Amino acid sequence: MEALILVFHVLAAIAIIALVLLQQGKGADAGAAFGGASQTVFGSQGGGSFFVKLTAFFALVFFLTSFGLAFFASEQAKSVSTGIDFVPSASHVAETISLPELGDDVTSSDLPVTE
Repeated sequence: MEALILVFHVLAAIAIIALVLLQQGKGADAGAAFGGASQTVFGSQGGGSFFVKLTAFFALVFFLTSFGLAFFASEQAKSVSTGIDFVPSASHVAETISLPELGDDVTSSDLPVTE
């Protein structure tokens, strides 16, 4: 399920990028303003074009898939944090390691001896 949501998330992101790049900006008709079409340069766009509505739809899909992925990540983090309860504490360890005392003569060592 998480992989399916991730696929929709990536596809929505690619679609948003493509749709934003395909749309024409407000200042694209600025050159036409001197030819008599001055109301269309900075005037109201009216009811939004097909690309604007499609971009809004894919933004909503991206938003919802982001929440879905965050939910799956939080559930996975909860299952990982409960695994710490099974780690044994120091009192449960059966083996003890004996360390040499400071005054003991250690004859075998891994360190090289310089003479």
